[in-house]
Amino acid sequence: MSAASLSRLLGIVPQRISHQLFCFHTSQRCCKNVTFGQSHGPTTATEQENVRIKRKSGKTAKFPRTNITLEERLADAVTPLWRMSYEEQLQVKYEAQKRTLQLLTASITNCSGTDGLCCPLHSTLPSPVTVGYRNKSTFSVNRGPDGNPKTVGHYIGTGKGRNIVCTHSDHLVNMPEKHKQVARGYEQFIQHSPLDPCILFHEGGHWREITVRTNRRGDMMAIVYFHPRDLEKEEISKHQKSLVEYFTTGPGAVCELTSLYFQESTMTRCLHKESPYRLLYGAPYIFEEVLGLTFRISPDAFFQVNTEGAEVLYQTVRDLIRADGDYIVLDVCCGTGAVGLTVCQGAARVIGIELIDQAVEDAQYNAMLNDYRVVRAIRNCEQIRRLVYISCKPEGEAMRNFVELCCPPDQQKKLFGDPFAPTLAVPVDMFPHTSHCELVLLFER
Repeated sequence: MSAASLSRLLGIVPQRISHQLFCFHTSQRCCKNVTFGQSHGPTTATEQENVRIKRKSGKTAKFPRTNITLEERLADAVTPLWRMSYEEQLQVKYEAQKRTLQLLTASITNCSGTDGLCCPLHSTLPSPVTVGYRNKSTFSVNRGPDGNPKTVGHYIGTGKGRNIVCTHSDHLVNMPEKHKQVARGYEQFIQHSPLDPCILFHEGGHWREITVRTNRRGDMMAIVYFHPRDLEKEEISKHQKSLVEYFTTGPGAVCELTSLYFQESTMTRCLHKESPYRLLYGAPYIFEEVLGLTFRISPDAFFQVNTEGAEVLYQTVRDLIRADGDYIVLDVCCGTGAVGLTVCQGAARVIGIELIDQAVEDAQYNAMLNDYRVVRAIRNCEQIRRLVYISCKPEGEAMRNFVELCCPPDQQKKLFGDPFAPTLAVPVDMFPHTSHCELVLLFER
């Protein structure tokens, strides 16, 4: 995408594009690490002998394996800050974002910031909800502490160490009780099923993960992943019927599912285009309201995992934009359009740009997200005067984008526009008890 392409997209070149939403949500979209409760494989966050937790001092505390339970080891892996007070957690995240800004400051020439930072750093905005805030959780199937291969929960240990254990997730403070209840119900169902679990693809088996999605109204969607192997369609249909009966009229009815989906997947992850999600029971979607707008959520749709935290994030962006009728808001990498739609009040026009179709593999999506041409196009479009950049991992690929936005013009790199300058950084805690945090950066020129 070129600067000329952006101008052609806008249609009216003389109009002023004052506000640019350049939204990177790579961690939420593609991360499969257990830290976000979406494990599709064993976590590497714990080690065989010790669990390490970063303290406020920056030093690493070691907890011998013999001194903690498996549940505590899992909590240390998934929610490494759970032992701290929430005030301490916010300070840890503030210091982490401060180090990120220090790194950016060192990379920008002629930076005249204060306190060794290129721009003011706001205190970390807290999440309104800190316990059970996740609206999406994925639970894996593997061997439990007792050796039962039909245990549903999250992994600890490593494949290399051959010490993988699937531990129940009941002690994880970031997941709501309703999600855990569905996981327990699914475990009971597969333990009574004649079919084996699919732990490793080459070893056979059928029952795989289960994902639970909820909204604040209490609607609940469950997606069961299943490896068909060589089963006939009639045989698969029989087990689908048993699954529906269990969750509607059997012991699983206590979960009160409003939607039950089933996906036959022969890979770690299959997109809807490759293997359609089949609705076995209930409504095809759940709906969530964010800042007065209603969003439809399908089984594979991206949506912020902390709804209340998302409202804080979007309100922060809205406050930074300060849009009025003279401005056009351009939402790049818009996904479902949640950011652009919620912050556009007062703007003359909102344009959402999604670089590729949602059916494209995550790896291709990430390659596009990190394509320098996107940053260069924004940098070279002189009409764009204000840029709000949202990143859940600013110390990673986003840092290179920050530098390209702020460095002097460079003909070799095809950077011709005036550089941006960071003017304000606001950390927003979307993931209490974990080390992750969103950083909202305001750039102006």
